[in-house]
Amino acid sequence: MSDTAETASPAPGHGHDHAHCVADALTRAEALCAERGARLTALRRRVLELVWSGHRPRGAYAILEDLSQQDGKATAPLTVYRALEFLVEQGLVHRIESLNAYVGCPDPGAVHSGQFLVCERCGDADEIDDPGIRAAIQTSAAARGFRIQRPTVEVRGVCKACQET
Repeated sequence: MSDTAETASPAPGHGHDHAHCVADALTRAEALCAERGARLTALRRRVLELVWSGHRPRGAYAILEDLSQQDGKATAPLTVYRALEFLVEQGLVHRIESLNAYVGCPDPGAVHSGQFLVCERCGDADEIDDPGIRAAIQTSAAARGFRIQRPTVEVRGVCKACQET
């Protein structure tokens, strides 16, 4: 990533081809898992696809419900949580703590901290990776002798699209 603030997943606008987002995410996931020797099972792939079904964070139970409806068979909640845990460990999805929900990572191959702009109106979450924010958190934590494990920042507000409507 560069030294300037970057938006890793620009908010979708008119003419947005979301099927392309999903296809790209699945292709990147398959390549990364193969490179790392991690198993992207059919269920994990399906859960990733459901997380990427929109730009809004998805809860585990919403994913579970979609799996049951689309596949026509019951899936245990623990199975979905294990798949989500794998996807988080691989950097393919992020957990939005305040919503207890998951969103796809548009740049899973890069090591970065989770910084999210969450729209209060439509629920979309836009991931950013601003080195200045990352550095400020690291500096403040180090000054206090604090060891960071998961530097996730969630900012709530109203996205551009919602402001315009």
